[in-house]
Amino acid sequence: TTQPGVFAGACGALVGTPAEVSLIRMTADGRLPPEKQRGYKNVFNALVRITGEEGVGALWRGCGPTVVRAMVVNGAELGTYSQAKQFLLETAYFQDNITCHFVASTLSGFVTAVVSMPADIAKTRVQNMRTINGVPEYSGAIDVLRTAIRKEGFFSLWKGFTPYLARIGPYTVLFFIFLEQYKILYYKNFC
Repeated sequence: TTQPGVFAGACGALVGTPAEVSLIRMTADGRLPPEKQRGYKNVFNALVRITGEEGVGALWRGCGPTVVRAMVVNGAELGTYSQAKQFLLETAYFQDNITCHFVASTLSGFVTAVVSMPADIAKTRVQNMRTINGVPEYSGAIDVLRTAIRKEGFFSLWKGFTPYLARIGPYTVLFFIFLEQYKILYYKNFC
């Protein structure tokens, strides 16, 4: 289940990158001084302006890190959930029920947050970077990570971990609990 999930994450990220670029830039605008704000009115205005001002390719700025992040998130979620659930079921303390699903998905959400944060940091900074005098702020995701570690320290790759976990944790828990409940309904009604 991990490999198809990784592939699905990559495909979804590839298609969704233009909207992601718009979102990242619109969100960052409020933190910039007025003279540096892009002033996009909405996502469609952002897409049109990015295309007109920077070219179509700019809509996929950060596509590589976005795809890698999606692959890491999906791989970590699916792989760690399956492993955690299997491990829990092998103990005498858990049965295949909602409690087991909750604990396994909580572990999966935590691991997913830990392993995907650096990719998320790289993706966001590449998508939000400015080009000054024709020179981009970073040469790519690896440059973002190298620069962050050099200037801000190794643990800066997990800056904002608590809100990130607060976002991805409940999503992961609910995703797997609903998945397991749908599987039960499916097998009960169709098998």
